[in-house]
Amino acid sequence: MRGILITLLCLTTSLSTIGQEKLSLTLDDCIIYALENNEQIKIKQLDKEIAEAEIRKTISLGLPQANVNGGLNYNFEPQKSLIDISTFDPSVPSGTEQEVSFVQNYDGNIGLSVDQLIFDGSYFVGLQAARTYKELSTKEHIKSQIDIVEAVSKAYFNALIADENLLLLEKNISRIDTLLIETQEMYNAGFAEKVDIDRIKVNYNNLKVELNRTRQFKDISRKLLKFQMGMDLYQPILLIDKLEDIQIELPSNSKENFDYNQRIEFSQLLTNRSLAYLDMKNNKVQYLPKIYARFGYGWNTASPTSNQLFESRRWLDNGVLGVTASIPIFDGFLKNNKIQQNKLQVRQIENQMSFLQKNIDLEIEQSEINLASQLETLEVQKQNVDLAREVYDITKLKYEEGIGSNLEVTEADTALKEAQTNYLTALYQAIITQIELKKAQGTLYKN
Repeated sequence: MRGILITLLCLTTSLSTIGQEKLSLTLDDCIIYALENNEQIKIKQLDKEIAEAEIRKTISLGLPQANVNGGLNYNFEPQKSLIDISTFDPSVPSGTEQEVSFVQNYDGNIGLSVDQLIFDGSYFVGLQAARTYKELSTKEHIKSQIDIVEAVSKAYFNALIADENLLLLEKNISRIDTLLIETQEMYNAGFAEKVDIDRIKVNYNNLKVELNRTRQFKDISRKLLKFQMGMDLYQPILLIDKLEDIQIELPSNSKENFDYNQRIEFSQLLTNRSLAYLDMKNNKVQYLPKIYARFGYGWNTASPTSNQLFESRRWLDNGVLGVTASIPIFDGFLKNNKIQQNKLQVRQIENQMSFLQKNIDLEIEQSEINLASQLETLEVQKQNVDLAREVYDITKLKYEEGIGSNLEVTEADTALKEAQTNYLTALYQAIITQIELKKAQGTLYKN
């Protein structure tokens, strides 16, 4: 089903130039789409693939390395040597020298060489490090997913709040518009004053200006959501989750059985420490010898003229089989200094882990306290909305019966609007705090 959803969403986006249909999306739909299309996620996915390629590259270094080499040469000025010919001919005065060349005008060679690693401690440590590096890149990919889930969730609820704000503002304008019509009729009948009409018009005009700003904010909030998802900013969408269906609860005993590994940042530090240990191990194995085996076989020839160069009888074969060992003796304490540096790096990472543990504890506690406070505020604001609505209804009724003033009605309407706005603000803050608490506990997203 997930694959079908992604395919449909991507297909709809790609056909935007033909005709865009409005997509109906839940929060889960938006998260799924973002995990497949957000550019930051794609970058981290490529990092994972690069790490996998690094492992394959490291493995290849331990496989046989075979090469074929060949060449033809024209020695237009053959190398010469001076020899004392009296050594070979006693009749020649001693010290008589003559130029002699042992190089033919033409020569050629072709050969196959195979080198095989037998032992190199750095190679085997490098394999472990490459796999650990892949593990680290995987965790970085998971962290980017968590960050995207957080960003999309906040943007989604921000868009829902913008929708609700616009709806409430439209209702407020409708109430003021009705009140304006009724007051105009009362004025025409001689039961209201001109100042009553002017007072309502002022409120009405202010609400119209606020309505335009709220519509713009709604558009921006949706574009922000689509940006976080990696979706075309001009693709129409419909958010189908409802604010009244959102469950906001304070978790009980959240610190019990808490594992710091649930936080991807802590897990990343563990992997970084493993890499530091592997680097230390690599520096230690540098004290061991490196051993390679070599096999070579080939043919070579030489001739005074070019037409003899390709005569098969002149190509002489040769072969070699051997082992090469490199044994370190003294490097000016370079390896020892590297090992000491690795020990310091390990201590540094362990201090970072200790600091992160304390920071995680503080984040969880602060988020729990903030959420508890936000839930209390939310309940108070909900009661205020009910009270403000009741006051407005009573004030409106008294005004219609002629025992209340127009000023009381406009003030009650303003108070109701303010109470509704405060409630939405408190609701949004509670939702955001709950998201941050889940992230602090490492439960916001599980890959």
